[in-house]
Amino acid sequence: MSDHAITSALRRLLELLADGASADDISRAAAEARAGGAQPHESAAIEEGAWLAMRVQRTLGQHRRREAELTALFDTASDLAALRDLDAVLQSIVRRARLLLGTDTAYLTLPDEQAGDTYMRVTDGSVSPLFQGLRLDLGKGLGGLVAQTARPYATPDYRTDERFDHTGAIDAGVVDEGLVAILGVPLLLGSSTTEGGKVIGVLFAADRTARPFSPDEVALLCSLAAHAAIAIDTARALADTRAALAELAEANAVIREHAAAIQRAEEAHDRLTDLVLRGGATADVAAAVAELLGAPIALHDPTGHRLAQAGRASDLAPETVTAAAAESRTAARAVPLGRHWVCAVLAGPELLGTLVLLDHPELGDADRRLFERAGVVTALLLLLRRTVAETENRIRGELLTEVLTAPGRDPAGLVDRGRRLGTDLNRPHVLLVAQSPAHARNKLAGAGLQHLFGRGGITAEHDDTVVLLLPHRATTPAEAARTAAAQLAHLTGAPVTVAAAGPAAGPAGLAAAHAEAVRCLRAMHVLGRTGEGACASDLGFLGVLLGEGHQVGGFVRSALGPLLDYDARRGTDLVGTLRAYFACGANLTRAKEELHIHVNTVVQRLDRIESILGADWSCPDRAMELQLALKLHLLTNSH
Repeated sequence: MSDHAITSALRRLLELLADGASADDISRAAAEARAGGAQPHESAAIEEGAWLAMRVQRTLGQHRRREAELTALFDTASDLAALRDLDAVLQSIVRRARLLLGTDTAYLTLPDEQAGDTYMRVTDGSVSPLFQGLRLDLGKGLGGLVAQTARPYATPDYRTDERFDHTGAIDAGVVDEGLVAILGVPLLLGSSTTEGGKVIGVLFAADRTARPFSPDEVALLCSLAAHAAIAIDTARALADTRAALAELAEANAVIREHAAAIQRAEEAHDRLTDLVLRGGATADVAAAVAELLGAPIALHDPTGHRLAQAGRASDLAPETVTAAAAESRTAARAVPLGRHWVCAVLAGPELLGTLVLLDHPELGDADRRLFERAGVVTALLLLLRRTVAETENRIRGELLTEVLTAPGRDPAGLVDRGRRLGTDLNRPHVLLVAQSPAHARNKLAGAGLQHLFGRGGITAEHDDTVVLLLPHRATTPAEAARTAAAQLAHLTGAPVTVAAAGPAAGPAGLAAAHAEAVRCLRAMHVLGRTGEGACASDLGFLGVLLGEGHQVGGFVRSALGPLLDYDARRGTDLVGTLRAYFACGANLTRAKEELHIHVNTVVQRLDRIESILGADWSCPDRAMELQLALKLHLLTNSH
């Protein structure tokens, strides 16, 4: 072989290097050149050239691999710099470890401080659900050895390696994944555990066939593990920062809310205090609280009846209000009542009234305290107004006593005195006379004053009774009597009988109404209606006898009205039949002769009367009332 042939062979080797040929390609080209008849010294030259070419080829491979490793580390650092999702960063690190080391799988484990073990955080290339869900006891397996020593460990064959503790669970997961060769490196924060470093996890690369791991591979995986440790530590720091910021934001919100509540409470206190100082009415308190809380407010008296309101009217029954007030009184705070809130208005142990916040199911602590403070201010206002009312009522009570005892002495003077005291005696009034058992009589006067509170009027003690003079409004005397009887009984703790008369006006008219009410009160006791409220018209025919002016027409209508209406519509004379029946002593034979009809016809008419008037029409009391009504009807129609 000539020098030219040697040069050609060496040139071919250089071309292969330039093309990135493998070591096998270079060995094959050298073998072909020697086989071409080269002399021993020529073969030695070709052999030396091939050796140098493979050495260069190995160096270039190492440079390329190192370049890929550096690129991977640079990309990982870039991921960390733009850390948004810890899972994505860790998944990227594990995937790069698997690709750079050329292993079948790679994975990362972290300790679970609450459970006291470690768990699979990220895997890449794994096909076994058992392996992916594996939890490792601390100090067990290859990972336990790495975590304890803070040093990397590699095993060419995991199942036969006795340097670490094997457990059934770990070995089962490894076998199910088919892993043989495993390399594990620590995720270390700090330079070493002796210098304050801390192992926070382990990064693994593993093959399903036996293989050794080179120092370069160990170093590369350690570098990736360092990045993973930084990523985890950074993510934890960010999480702690976010949590601290959230707590700070929550604290700021609480502070702002507290400051707003304090400012609102101050404004409410100033406004309610001003109402007290100005002697505002209960309606003013209700309006102020309703505006402050942004919901309707109703103020009820101790018996649950509404005294004042702001916004829509309360549709709560009095007994419902009083039951809720008792609960609020026991709890010493506002209590919920369905969609409403209730606060007892107290002066010591005494219940002065009840505040009801309507249609406000959610009441925060600040609003609840404001609502309760409104109850305190309302109590103060009610006490002040009651003190004033008691003083005024004593003076007005003297006037009322004179009206009842000497109405004709100086009527004009009485009316004039009443106007100066804020009461117009010439306007229609309902007069009530209340009486209680002797043991509760000392409480009745105060109860009468409480009943009038917020309604206006005058009260005075007179002849073992309490007389109440109420301005006539929409309620009838009978309704006023029943309401007063219920509330006065509640306030005194004893049955109270109340008789009503009116409406009446002027000193003479009021005195006459009082006389009628007194007669009605006596009749109620005789009839066993003690503890009730009524007026003369509620007592039937006795009311006609007791009532001032004898309201004959009203009595006749109340007793015979349905029968009169039936006759008017049908053209019958059932009223005449009933009159004849009573006139004949309730004898059917005499009645049929009086009416000139068959006895069966009388029976049929009486059955019709019973269907109209009710089954008790023939009872003695009812029959007496009907007979009196028939006589009065006959008399009034004869004029």
